[in-house]
Amino acid sequence: MGVGGTFEKCAYLAKKALLREVGSVHPDPYYADLEKELLEKINNLGIGPQGLGGRTTSLAVHIEAHPCHIASFPVAVNLNCHAARHKEAVI
Repeated sequence: MGVGGTFEKCAYLAKKALLREVGSVHPDPYYADLEKELLEKINNLGIGPQGLGGRTTSLAVHIEAHPCHIASFPVAVNLNCHAARHKEAVI
């Protein structure tokens, strides 16, 4: 999720947040707590993978923020599929 700046900036921040490592914690305690709270609430919805029900709807919630005027408070959300999350190792 990207929050603040111009809409172009918050869309960029949403993409940046999407590319953070799953399970990483925001360095600012305020945003770290907000990420944790949102993840719990999302997973308590019972939507599950592919909308078939279950306890895990989201693997992570990441927030990136930028200052802006309160009168124009843009927010962008970028989603990624569970199947697209992977890691490689070259041995």
